[in-house]
Amino acid sequence: MLQLHRSTLIASCLALVACLFLYATLGIAKPFHMWKWTDIVSEGGTAVMAASWVLFTLSSRPGGLVTRLLAGGLAMIMVGSFADCMDEFFAISKAARWDHWLEMLVPLGMLVLTCGMYYWRHEQFRLNEHLQKRERLFRDHRAFDRITQLANADYLRRQIRLEQAQRPGRPCALVLLDIDRFHLINREFGQREGDRVLQAVGHMLLLNLRNDDLLCRYAGDRFALLLPDTGVAEAEAMARHLAAMVGQMRHHAKHGQVAISVRHASASAEADADVLLAELGRMLAASAQAAPASSAQSDQWQQSPRSTHAAAVAGASA
Repeated sequence: MLQLHRSTLIASCLALVACLFLYATLGIAKPFHMWKWTDIVSEGGTAVMAASWVLFTLSSRPGGLVTRLLAGGLAMIMVGSFADCMDEFFAISKAARWDHWLEMLVPLGMLVLTCGMYYWRHEQFRLNEHLQKRERLFRDHRAFDRITQLANADYLRRQIRLEQAQRPGRPCALVLLDIDRFHLINREFGQREGDRVLQAVGHMLLLNLRNDDLLCRYAGDRFALLLPDTGVAEAEAMARHLAAMVGQMRHHAKHGQVAISVRHASASAEADADVLLAELGRMLAASAQAAPASSAQSDQWQQSPRSTHAAAVAGASA
C-alpha cells in the first residue's frame, strides 16, 4: 500500500530535510547547556508520533480525498513540531519570520486533519452500512476470516447468545449452508480456486440478505446465517431461495466452469449455541453420506450439477 503513496512519503521527507537545512544554515547553534530537554522531548516526540501516524495512515488506506487530508494534516503537524524542536538547537534572528510560519503548520495541520476526519466520518457511515450483514451488533477485526472477510464461528456463537439474552422470546432462526462436493473443486482446480469459490458464494449470499441478517463463515465450506425476528417457516423459505441463487452461479475458473450447489439440514434451536451448531453439523454430514455416491462422480464441472437444495434452518428463540 505504501507504494501507492510514494510521492506523499517523498514530499514529507523532503520537507523535513528542507526544515533542517534552513535552521542549520540560517540559524546559530545553541550551546549544550541552553538545551531545554523537556521541550526537546515533547516537541520532538510529537514529530515522531505524527510521522508514525502518517505511515499508519498511508499503509492502511487506499488513495482518495480522505487519505490525502488525513496524511496531509498529520504531515503538517509533523513538520511544524519538528520546526519547534529545531528552535531548541538553533537560535534564529527575531527579524526572521520564516520560523514562525513553519510553527504555524501545527494548527494548520490540525485544521486539515479535522476536515479529513469529517469526511472519514461520512465514509465510515457508508462502510458500516456495507458491513452490517458481516458484523451486526459489534466490530472485532480479529474475528474476521481472511479469505471471505466474514466473521468466524466464535463471533457467531457470541451473536446467538446476545440475541437470546437481549431479546428473549423473540423469534430468531439459524441457517447453515454447506457447499456440495467442495473437496472436488479443490482437487480439480486447486486451493486458490477453491478460495475464490468461497468468496463468490459469500458475495452471492450477502446480496440476498436483509440488513439485519448476519452471515458468517462457520467452518471450511460451511456458512452460517443468523436471522433475527424470523420464524422457522420464513427461514426455510429464505434458505431455499439462497440455495437456488447459489445453484444458478457459474464460477469461471482458469481451466473451466464450476457449477456450485449447496446442501441443508434442519433442527430445533432450543438448545445452547454449541449444541445447536454441533447437531446441525451432524445432520449435514449425514445428508452428505446419504447422497448417491455416483452423483459426485458422474457430474462434469463444466455442466450444471444436480441441485441437492441445502440449507440448515433452526429457530433460535431463547
